[in-house]
Amino acid sequence: MTEIQMTVNGKAVRGTVEGRTLLVNFLREDLRLTGTHVGCDTSQCGACTVHVNGVSVKACTMLAAEADGADVRTIEGMAAADGTLSNLQQAFQDHHGLQCGFCTPGMVMTAAALLKENPKPTEAEVRQYLEGNICRCTGYHNIVKAILAASGQDVSAIAAE
Repeated sequence: MTEIQMTVNGKAVRGTVEGRTLLVNFLREDLRLTGTHVGCDTSQCGACTVHVNGVSVKACTMLAAEADGADVRTIEGMAAADGTLSNLQQAFQDHHGLQCGFCTPGMVMTAAALLKENPKPTEAEVRQYLEGNICRCTGYHNIVKAILAASGQDVSAIAAE
């Protein structure tokens, strides 16, 4: 067993984990932050995407012990303290960038990393950046539209698929 500590969504946390405990399991099971989803267990789907020290990471590919001392941000940390949705989360809602919602936390976290890197991406750049995230419901059109809208771009000209 290994003692770990990290900052998660601005709050210092501690825990004791087995060496094989994945970050996604520590977040979900020990910290009860269930917005980070386990979709495929093979790092294919992106539903478990979180930010570790400002970098987008699939939490099913990282051991919790590797995050010892890190600053971790999950989907629960995207909204303001009063529960007000972030600009990106609001854009997903406004542009219907979700259907069943299972992939949404990972999509939002990935999109946040994209917009940090590239504040005004093109439609093609958004689609390319999302290649590591799978959505089985929406066909991505409204997800892309939401991300472009969150970047402040006019999305009225984007044709429906």
